[in-house]
Amino acid sequence: MEIEISGLGFGFVALAVGLAAMGYFVGKGLQNFGRPEASNQYNMFIKENELEFYLNLSKDEIEELLQKYPNAPKIELNGKTYYPYTQFMEWISSREKYN
Repeated sequence: MEIEISGLGFGFVALAVGLAAMGYFVGKGLQNFGRPEASNQYNMFIKENELEFYLNLSKDEIEELLQKYPNAPKIELNGKTYYPYTQFMEWISSREKYN
């Protein structure tokens, strides 16, 4: 009576490779754990007509805001105005424009 354990060796190798990969990715994830602000990216752009949805303001209030503060962060491409979401939210939340 023999017990075949050849499949057991492959299982240990697969387990070891999986643990090594998990350790690598967890280690990479922990590198930026203490400084999350260092990775701000302003890559989501909002069209001017969508601002009312994101800010929960009426269309007239948005127009008044943009006329009163023309220095709001924006990008103009092909005649259309886009606002970087994160940067615009930081700008509108800051107190600098009220001084």
